Amino acid sequence: MNRTRTRPRTAAVLLLASLAALTGCSAGAGEQTAPPARVTETAAPAASTAPVRPLARSLPVRVRMASTGVDAGPVLKLGLAADGTVEVPSVADADRVGWYDKGVTPGETGPAVLIGHFDTERGPAVLKDVSRARVGDEITVTRADGKDAVFRVRELEQVDKDAFPTAKVYGDTTRPELRLITCGGELAGGHRPDNIILYADLVAVRAA
Repeated sequence: MNRTRTRPRTAAVLLLASLAALTGCSAGAGEQTAPPARVTETAAPAASTAPVRPLARSLPVRVRMASTGVDAGPVLKLGLAADGTVEVPSVADADRVGWYDKGVTPGETGPAVLIGHFDTERGPAVLKDVSRARVGDEITVTRADGKDAVFRVRELEQVDKDAFPTAKVYGDTTRPELRLITCGGELAGGHRPDNIILYADLVAVRAA
């Protein structure tokens, strides 16, 4: 199979991919004082402007989102773990964002998926301020080809991990889109029960 075109298409692959955000976010000591991870679920109307022309494949190297204070790089590659679930960044890499490398790169047609921790047992992580995110915020992904793919947040969603919207997150799209995923909810038993998902559309391409 041509890797440049690889992205989740079958129900079985979608089921595995849905596990990307089901594990990995946890916090140990200080659970009673750990802040909740919440967003206000919001969606914007479909954009009325013409879509931006898709880009060719190029690996992401940096992720910035001013509203949440994210400026992280280099970007990690996340594949599949030995048990078939999608990897998440390690605790040691809690200050970095990972990209699911079985899918498209940011700017290609389809849903590029980025994953980061809200916190770990070591404390706050790269997406610790995700609650500041709002519809209309920009997420800029710098690519290895020297281009910035600029995405605008269209929807914020917080869901129970047992109800993860697999097809909505990983299913094919007709335009370049981005998903930014972390854990959410009140910390209980060292883990957070929810996923927070930001859905964004490509709105501009600039020189990095």
